Amino acid sequence: MNFFASKIGKPKSRKDGTPKPLFLSQAFVDATLVNGSLRKVVAAPKYVDVNEWLAVNTFDFFNYTNLFYGSVAEFCTTNNCPVMNAGPSVEYTWTDSHRRSIKVPAPQYVDYVMTWVQNILNDESVFPTKGGADFPPTFLNAIRLIFKQLFRVFAHMYHAHVEEILHMSAERHLNTLFAHFVCFAKEFELVEKKELAPLAEFIAELE
Repeated sequence: MNFFASKIGKPKSRKDGTPKPLFLSQAFVDATLVNGSLRKVVAAPKYVDVNEWLAVNTFDFFNYTNLFYGSVAEFCTTNNCPVMNAGPSVEYTWTDSHRRSIKVPAPQYVDYVMTWVQNILNDESVFPTKGGADFPPTFLNAIRLIFKQLFRVFAHMYHAHVEEILHMSAERHLNTLFAHFVCFAKEFELVEKKELAPLAEFIAELE
């Protein structure tokens, strides 16, 4: 179904009277490429090392998230998105090399995220690729930091670029990728509940 062409209706307001974002409309929530649970898909296969499973999936989620953001990047400009946010009440700051929290436009923030994650994925001391090499004790923490930042990219896309996503008829692809991402993150406890707050209502609908 082309939800953009069929004129998605505005979702009902919350109990406190504040309007819900467009991605909470039932037609948008129901747009998916997969029916049924993703739990079997995200669970680590028997006899597969959990760290290997985390590494492979983190690499894939990074690539797919980066690819999807690329489809809306032309609309995510310093003029349209002067701050990195997930709705009017959530702003994200970047921690620079001097450990200072700085506000940057959304496209710059996402560029920082993707560059930072790519550097970690390429770091043999964190993501070993040679046979016999062990994952470091800090590996799980690195995965959690990556998932935290990738979630923020998803949150920004849903809150700031849902209309462009609908115009491209890409809502089913985005929802399926995000549902897979969240299911995987919950399976291995990779993202804190408070970090999920900007999309908590949407996640509850997907579940």
